[in-house]
Amino acid sequence: MKSINKADAAAGLLFVLVGLVFGVQSLGMELGNSLRMGPGYFPLVLAGLLIVLGGFIVASSFKSVADEMTAHAWRGMLFILPAPIFFGLTVRGLGFVPSIFATTLIAALASLKMKLIPALILSVGVTVFCTLVFSLALGLPFRRFGPWLSF
Repeated sequence: MKSINKADAAAGLLFVLVGLVFGVQSLGMELGNSLRMGPGYFPLVLAGLLIVLGGFIVASSFKSVADEMTAHAWRGMLFILPAPIFFGLTVRGLGFVPSIFATTLIAALASLKMKLIPALILSVGVTVFCTLVFSLALGLPFRRFGPWLSF
């Protein structure tokens, strides 16, 4: 007999709870309909999707067995969690391009399988892609290179 994966069950229940909270809050706003969406329509749809996703995760927790946490998971947490924090702290000072490059490089180092040269290539690729999409295609008003790099 398989046991319940407690981590998956807890995550699924958390998704359902957060979805319910946001769903109830969105009911306080005008919903509208699919053609004329009110301010509460989109949050209600997202809350419903979150509740369904949480339900699937809870249901799958009865079918799987929990994996043991290994030392490799700690490396991932030490690199993945600081990456968006680094981006948020440096995007105004360094600018968008160097911050995206460094953030991608930090996140890439979370994997034991990722070597330095492929990580650098990935960082360059993500930086070029994000610059093309967000700066050129969407025209978002941000500095590509910030004041910390102007000498």
